[in-house]
Amino acid sequence: MRSLLATFAALTSLITSSQALYFYLDGTTPKCFYEDLPKDTLVVGTYKAEAYNSQTSSFHVTSDLAIQITVEETFDNDHRVVTQTSTSSHTASKFTFSAADSGLHRLCFTPSGPAAISAGGWFGGAGQTMGGVKLTVDMAIGETSKIESEDKSKIDSIVGKVKELNGRLADIRREQVFQRVSYNDPSPLAIYDFAIFYVILVESKM
Repeated sequence: MRSLLATFAALTSLITSSQALYFYLDGTTPKCFYEDLPKDTLVVGTYKAEAYNSQTSSFHVTSDLAIQITVEETFDNDHRVVTQTSTSSHTASKFTFSAADSGLHRLCFTPSGPAAISAGGWFGGAGQTMGGVKLTVDMAIGETSKIESEDKSKIDSIVGKVKELNGRLADIRREQVFQRVSYNDPSPLAIYDFAIFYVILVESKM
């Protein structure tokens, strides 16, 4: 058995991680990977499919290629938790699932369409067929609570920066009001009125 997720991160530590790799698929033959996932492990992934072009000897995205991804719980009569199909494009497709129970999961990628072909010759090396579909996969795996906590931390950080900017903007506006009052009417009475206004404004912000 080959382990796809083991290539991305060490599940024993359950530390959220994200890494990318690519591999080749031969025609419409599915490629499957197995991984034993602990309960509540969240898997979030993106993938991008490219077809081999013999004229340019390179891989390109094309609407003639589609990829189906399935995720099944082998410990529960192959219960399928993910089934989705997307067309090859410059924008990566996304999938996500959470392990409801601990056990072995099977992830399969299946190409389809006119561009799902085999490629051999020099490309395959020594005349061997290597596969005419290149699939780039990027995954982040970890405990559901940890990933959600990290997302919340990022949001809290953004909110904090917005509040800080609003505070600086308020300071600039108060300074502008003070400058206008001092320039238009520098009398003690005007300055006193502004001081009262400033105190009220500050207290309203607290």
